[in-house]
Amino acid sequence: MDQRPVGVFDSGVGGLSAVRELRKLLPSENIIYFGDTSRVPYGGRSPEILLKYARQDVHFLRSFDIKAILVACGTVSTTCLPILRRENDLPILGVVKPACRRAVQVTKTRRVGLIATAASVRSGAYEKCIAGLDPAVEVIAKACPLFVPLVENGRYRPGDTVIETVAREYLEPLRQTGIDTLILGCTHYPLLMDVIGSVMGPAVTLINASEEAAWDLKRALRDGDLLSPGPGGEATLYASDQPSDFRAVAQQFLQEELQKPVLPVDIDRY
Repeated sequence: MDQRPVGVFDSGVGGLSAVRELRKLLPSENIIYFGDTSRVPYGGRSPEILLKYARQDVHFLRSFDIKAILVACGTVSTTCLPILRRENDLPILGVVKPACRRAVQVTKTRRVGLIATAASVRSGAYEKCIAGLDPAVEVIAKACPLFVPLVENGRYRPGDTVIETVAREYLEPLRQTGIDTLILGCTHYPLLMDVIGSVMGPAVTLINASEEAAWDLKRALRDGDLLSPGPGGEATLYASDQPSDFRAVAQQFLQEELQKPVLPVDIDRY
């Protein structure tokens, strides 16, 4: 048993979809969340800049004596995770492998779609992971660069003509390929589940990377005897820019009222 907190980070508010799942699965755990709102989105950055940002994010979280880190960012998970694991002496989990594992289990046609940031798609990480699990599964990937900024600006609800138009443009070609499973390869995308589902139709199973990653972290903590004995844990949120704006959107992601303010961080110090 271990009462130290769990660290979670993302480029903005998207990773709070993973925190929401963690709050349901691991209600006794304290969570430190960092959203790098001053540098969102990560999706179009070079590998060198992404690694710099990821190292700073990890360094900040480690200042809290955390016991594990969930990289709730598809872009960092696909580009930096092996390096972060080599450089740190605690469990660091990403969102790629859990989502791939679930997709391989679910698909019947062996045709799996992936939507993610441009950096995640360029990395080929999901394709490599799925090939290692089942080489017979074909992956059809599509970068959706407008999804993250739209979600960050609250444009994710059904009936919003902007997000619905963008979603149709991105997703209709994927639907026509005959996929029966679609990985939402960015933690911002669970807020778009209804919009994405309406385009893809009921025949396509949506894989929520945030939910699968939360289950993966629970297993890792259990296997390492790191689960907190309780009582009920709490989430403390930090942001590198506009914490008051972050708070309003965070409550929508978490679907709960925040009891504490979102705290500012000068991430360049780390």
